Amino acid sequence: MRKVFLITPSCLIKKRRDFTGGIRRLAELGFNVINPEFPATPLSPQEKADQIHRAFSDPDIAMILAVRGGYGAMKALPLIDFDLIGDHPKFFAGFSDLSALINPIFERTGMVTLHAPMVKNLGAPSPFTLKSFINAVNGYPERNLFKGAPVTVYQPGTARGVLKGGNLMTLTALIKTDWELDTEQTILFLEDVDEKSHSVDRCLTQWILAGKFRDVRAIILGDFRGIRSSQVYGMIASQMEIKFPVVSCPYIGHGNNKISLPVGALVELNTDRKSLRIQEMSLPGVRS
Repeated sequence: MRKVFLITPSCLIKKRRDFTGGIRRLAELGFNVINPEFPATPLSPQEKADQIHRAFSDPDIAMILAVRGGYGAMKALPLIDFDLIGDHPKFFAGFSDLSALINPIFERTGMVTLHAPMVKNLGAPSPFTLKSFINAVNGYPERNLFKGAPVTVYQPGTARGVLKGGNLMTLTALIKTDWELDTEQTILFLEDVDEKSHSVDRCLTQWILAGKFRDVRAIILGDFRGIRSSQVYGMIASQMEIKFPVVSCPYIGHGNNKISLPVGALVELNTDRKSLRIQEMSLPGVRS
């Protein structure tokens, strides 16, 4: 069985059944969680970094999976040894607050990471979420990441670039830091949850003023629970001329259905086909 190490760089799971349900699902998928103890104590930034280092250093670990998101992962960034991570590549998965780790890890090591469900989400996943997660951990035999997902086109076209992105609020907090997301030549996906429209608008305006959309190849708007994707698109379109493809897909984000996305893979977005297809990618033990 493939061994999994659980990390808690963000918030703790409140309900024990959410934790045990996720571990049970991982076992059903052929994974053995080597640290199945219920995490009850928040970690300091140094403890978070140490936990990540311990997971990457163990040669028997196949995947490192976050317990849940929330807030706090970014506090570990200045304490993380990215050289150690680069020397011991593994599947590293999480989303939401984990956007602060999955993107810098790829950018500093070249290791593709997974914007994917966490332990909290795996206890009772939808059939789509489970199928997409299995596709990811098996090295993406299905190359079209949008297969079976609804896609709305706001700006047509075809674009090829490196897939990056995640939670809007989290990634906005990294702008003008050493871990700011490099958006040049990217297919950029963004999502958020339960934020007020003015807060989303403020963040997107900061991205525009900082030139973060200037050299993107395309933008994918995920789920912004509480705000329609057409509104989010309008926030961008009202402030800049959009010359690249823009689509929305509600299966990216905090909704019940979740696509497991390879951050760092070279992908092609085709709005005619409503497809997002992997072109090149290097996962631990999987080269394509």
